Amino acid sequence: MSVKIKFLGHATFLLTTPGGRTVLIDPWVMNNPLCPDEDKNIDSLDTLLITHGHDDHFQDAIAIAKQHSPAIGCIYEIGLFLGNKGIENCQPMSKGGGQRINDIHVVMTDARHSSSLVEDGKIWDGGEAAGFVITFEDGQVFYHAGDTSIFAGMELIAELYRPELVMLPIGDLFTMGPKEAAHACKLLKPKRVIPMHYDTFPVLTGTPEEFKERVADLDLEVITLDPGQTYTS
Repeated sequence: MSVKIKFLGHATFLLTTPGGRTVLIDPWVMNNPLCPDEDKNIDSLDTLLITHGHDDHFQDAIAIAKQHSPAIGCIYEIGLFLGNKGIENCQPMSKGGGQRINDIHVVMTDARHSSSLVEDGKIWDGGEAAGFVITFEDGQVFYHAGDTSIFAGMELIAELYRPELVMLPIGDLFTMGPKEAAHACKLLKPKRVIPMHYDTFPVLTGTPEEFKERVADLDLEVITLDPGQTYTS
């Protein structure tokens, strides 16, 4: 059994679980400039996880939800917004809480970032930004940090859930840069890390090369994926 991780660019990942379920994290697909054209149409989807409401993580949520009717894990305020748009199957939650969504178990963690939803020039409350700890059918545990700075609670995430693989932003400016993400790895103690949220826009200056240099002294595998590339765990 294995988990297949397809990187769609920025912070968007399409996962295939050991049981054959599909999980999309942060639905920025059709409008994502880094997502390859051949991956912009998702064939099927069981579960959708949303870390926060900014367009570069949420923009295609409604279209994808209407197309596939997945079960949706998100913070309460985003669930309200989606419900008002006629989206069913929302399973709202909040930080510190966990639930089973289809065949995976999901815990919503803290993330230090903002969240809002923009519609027709009006800003709606997006609750708070979050991350997810995901436990798969075979017992593997992943942590998608969402958009965040480094924070001391990452040490508690490591202690409580022991994620083997983590997905961390490294782009700087709006999230951690390579320096902070490298120190986050010391707190989280994963075996593998996939850097994300870099290179999408010129202002995101953090690079995988600098990140690799900063974690060179750690017992850690850095998995750098090009958009469209798949890694099997």
